[in-house]
Amino acid sequence: MAATSPSKSKAKNEFSRETYLFWYESMYLMRKFEERCGQLYGMQKIRGFCHLYIGQEACAAGAVTALSKDDKWITAYRDHGFPLALGTSPNAIMAELYGKATGISKGKGGSMHIFDKEKGFFGGHGIVGGQIPLGAGMAFAEKYLGTKNLAICFMGDGATRQGAFHETLNLAMLWKLPVIFVIENNGYAMGTSVKRTSNVTELYTLGESYDIPSEPVDAMKVEDVHRAVARAAERARAGEGPTLLEFRTYRYKGHSMSDPAKYRTKEEVEEYKQRDPLEVVKRSILDGKIAAEKELADIEARVNAQVEESVKFAEESAYPDPSEALKDIYVQQDYPFIMD
Repeated sequence: MAATSPSKSKAKNEFSRETYLFWYESMYLMRKFEERCGQLYGMQKIRGFCHLYIGQEACAAGAVTALSKDDKWITAYRDHGFPLALGTSPNAIMAELYGKATGISKGKGGSMHIFDKEKGFFGGHGIVGGQIPLGAGMAFAEKYLGTKNLAICFMGDGATRQGAFHETLNLAMLWKLPVIFVIENNGYAMGTSVKRTSNVTELYTLGESYDIPSEPVDAMKVEDVHRAVARAAERARAGEGPTLLEFRTYRYKGHSMSDPAKYRTKEEVEEYKQRDPLEVVKRSILDGKIAAEKELADIEARVNAQVEESVKFAEESAYPDPSEALKDIYVQQDYPFIMD
């Protein structure tokens, strides 16, 4: 089982020991799961498109501890890390990557279309920017139903050049929707830097055009991620509408498994690795005497076994029956408020 989100009780250093250990276990799980996916892709066990989250783990982990279990999540196609952080079984995610019937999307979605309704995770979307209007729609539903829940919608920096991004921000602020928009700015849309594709390089300022509270966040620090998302969540639940956060992060691998990432220098990658979010939180734990090396080693051993178990589970699972091909395409829904 994946780690469960801890309570948000505070210790003398703002965050509890429980929270720090959750962050470390969650981020370590994402890292090792993705590294294993990269190996399996090279062995042709995983096929099709595959976008790894290595380097961006603090974005998902920090957001999870800042939100509530009934909030809704949606993202683009770099989506393995989110369900892992939310507690989806690594077995079900790995089986999905293998295209097996035991996968979280029944083996029909693959890497880019992972869903887990039970965890409030609504994808995994392959169309650039396609999830942004959906995120606002999910927030609209929560407001319509009168809940205090919110939606958090993640996107890459390249998605901010899509028209749907601007249309959605306009309506979200007009209707004061309880939604947090997060730009995971890793510097490169696919293989082209933000500076070469956007006149605006301080991406958080795009929200200011719509009077949306907006801010940049150092997303190499999980604590900063948590704080920013918590502030945005408080505004959303108070009926004050959306927030736009620019998570400044970095991916250590290419855009996808087919990308050799030759557009970056080795020096640039190494510079970011000096601020590896996993190592940063580990240092915080050890320097703050929150836990000892032995305890972190035990977490690492448990996660390593968990990842290997997910591979074994996927290998031993069956492929979907051909009869499943045309199922789950349409859904019959009765709407009681529509008159005949």
